[in-house]
Order: sequence, then C-alpha cells, then structure tokens
Amino acid sequence: MKGLTSKEEEIMGFFWEKGPLFVKQMLDFYEEPKPHFNTLSTIVRGLEEKKYLSHETFGNTYQYFAIVSEEDYRKGTLRNVISKYFNNSYLGAVSSLIEEEDISLDDLKDLIKKVEKAHQK
Repeated sequence: MKGLTSKEEEIMGFFWEKGPLFVKQMLDFYEEPKPHFNTLSTIVRGLEEKKYLSHETFGNTYQYFAIVSEEDYRKGTLRNVISKYFNNSYLGAVSSLIEEEDISLDDLKDLIKKVEKAHQK
C-alpha cells in the first residue's frame, strides 16, 4: 500500500466519513479560500491510481468511492512505521512509547490484559 500525503489523507477522510462523493461535492467541505476544482480532481484521480478510490460513471461525471477502508489504511500505516523506525519490532515501538511516557502504567496493564484475552481465544 502506497503512502499518502497529508492532503490525500484529508481527502480520503471525506470518503471514509461521507461515503461516495462527486468532486464538486467535496468543495462544500472547505472554508474560503476553497481549493480549485481541478486541484481536488487531480488529487482524487491520483488516489484512484494508487488504488485507494474507484469510481462509478454518471453521464459525463464520476462519483468516487473508497476501496481501502480507514481501518486497513491505519493498520498498513502502523506496519510501515514499525518497519521503518523500529526494525519490524512492535515491542520496540511499545518500549519507545513507554520511555517517552506516552503510555501510562494503567494503559500498559490494560494492553497486557487485551493481549492475554486475544491469545485465549
């Protein structure tokens, strides 16, 4: 799965939240100054090339829809970060969060309980 720019992530967020959209509808989600229609259209076509979106034709316009779920994107992004920065070590990632104190002891205990519960199934 190819990574996304912050603007591409923002646009995918619209599809994940709203469902299928025409590019023209997306302009309503922005405050002034709104991006140009052609700019949004170019980004949406790029997302389709990256296999995040597909479309259905209505006359001479397209309605786009997500073919990658937000959850799948999130999981893939997490895997990429752990691979790139933690040498494929989830333990290394958790250890780093603990060292930075981004995870409290109570949160860590809850995480251990969830892992134990998942392994019991």
